[in-house]
Order: sequence, then structure tokens, then C-alpha cells
Amino acid sequence: MKEIKIILTTLAISVCYGIIHDLITAHLCIEYFTIGHPKVIESTSPILIALVWGCIATWWFGLLMGILVAAFNYMGSYPSLEYKLIIRLILRLICWMFALAIVAGLIGYLLAELEVIYLVPRLGNQIDDVRHSRFLAVGWMHVTSYLIALIGTFVICFIIFRKRGQQ
Repeated sequence: MKEIKIILTTLAISVCYGIIHDLITAHLCIEYFTIGHPKVIESTSPILIALVWGCIATWWFGLLMGILVAAFNYMGSYPSLEYKLIIRLILRLICWMFALAIVAGLIGYLLAELEVIYLVPRLGNQIDDVRHSRFLAVGWMHVTSYLIALIGTFVICFIIFRKRGQQ
């Protein structure tokens, strides 16, 4: 039952992060969702789109992360770590994801403004030129969040493995 608690908590934290992240990015550039993604709802409301995409884009990763973290915490003969410690590690990862996503968004925006990077014509032709930099910034924010989540999940699993072996 403890494993399920970690899995469900990780899933909930991931979806909350996805919604908050998408509330910010949908307000920065709604076109990222309405043009850059398949249409899943008939709306251009940044709030509705953030709620829907925040869930769709993160539930699966939260579930996978929760399963991996729970498996590393409970498999084998070493004593498992406390639930609170595991959740603190996940919340710390979420903070890093958010901070690095903001940094990546700023870098993406600046590179687009300096015309170092640009939208591919398929997207660029559908979006007003003044919105290209925002679109790219939002894209960089999303990619960074996924990348840090992936790396961070492996780091958390390693920390759990190491700490369990030291008990």
C-alpha cells in the first residue's frame, strides 16, 4: 500500500506542475498549444487549454516516475526510506524543473530575438511574426521541463538506492 501512496502522490504532483507550467506558458503564447499541438478542445482560452494539456502532457510521466521511485524504494531487502523524504526529493526536483524551465525560456526568447534560432516555416507561416520569439521560448520551457524531469527521476532513484544501502 505504501508503494501506491508514492505513485499516486507523484502522479498528483506531476499533474499539478503540468497545469501550473501550462497556465504560464499558455498565457505567454497560446499558439504553442493551438497551432503547435493537436486540437484536443474547441477553445482558445489559455486557462482551459492549460488545464487540459497540463493533465494530458504530465499524467503519464508522473505515473512512470512514481512507479520507478516506488520500485527503487521498496524492492530488495534494505529498509525503505520514509514517505516524507521521497516526496521532498520529488518536490525539490519540481522546483529545479520550474527554475530551469524559466531560464531556458529566457534563453530561447533571447536567441529568437537575436535571430539565432527561428521557427520552421510550417509553424512560422501560421503565427504572427511578433509571436515567434514567445513560441520558441515556450517550446524551450517545455523541453527543459521534460529533460530535467527525466534526468531528475534517475537522480532520485540513485539517491534512494544509495541511502537505502547506507541504512
